[in-house]
Amino acid sequence: MNVFEAVKQSITTRQAAELYGIKVNRNGMACCPFHNDRHPSMKVDRRFHCFGCQADGSVIDFTAALFGLTVKDAAEKLAADFNVSYDRRSQSPRARPTEPVRSVRRKLSEKERFRQAERKCFRVYSDYLHLLRQWRSEYAPKPDDEEWHPLFMEALKQQTYVEYLLDTLLSGSIEERAALIIEKAMDVNALEQRIAGYNAREPTRSEMSRFRKGKGKEVNEI
Repeated sequence: MNVFEAVKQSITTRQAAELYGIKVNRNGMACCPFHNDRHPSMKVDRRFHCFGCQADGSVIDFTAALFGLTVKDAAEKLAADFNVSYDRRSQSPRARPTEPVRSVRRKLSEKERFRQAERKCFRVYSDYLHLLRQWRSEYAPKPDDEEWHPLFMEALKQQTYVEYLLDTLLSGSIEERAALIIEKAMDVNALEQRIAGYNAREPTRSEMSRFRKGKGKEVNEI
């Protein structure tokens, strides 16, 4: 077993993050070290994903980015820090020489299509979660409101479910992730169009009011 295989099988990103001084809460969320993150927006489990800057990858990718290392140096650092043994003479596995080149290319193409679909699913649901949190705050009912705003109701209903979907895409097995991507393909396309339409609309009065207040605050601070 080479160093990459040994490290990925033995160490989770959460274990590495905690060893390297990053505080992880009970839900597996941490402040992302790869951008100016004031509130925990990075999920760490076996892999990691930041819902803010979209940084994503394995424990080796995480360590390489954290310390500015190559992936090989990062893998060797993890192996040393966690005392993981591996075959130093082993190399990364390659396609069998007898396997047709066309077959290998087809497999790579299928894998890339899956990764593209997975990234799109992540992006759309991450954008939607951001909007749900915004709606939950922006349209929170006031004491004298007779009815709750539909977008506030949607946020209450959907936020936990969308967080579950993102957790599955982040730390679920490949079978679970593939099933989710296939099942939600049409929903994701429709949701992507809805989000684009929402972002392209004219701002509401409350949004313009907050914008003006923010601009005034900036002027005062300057």
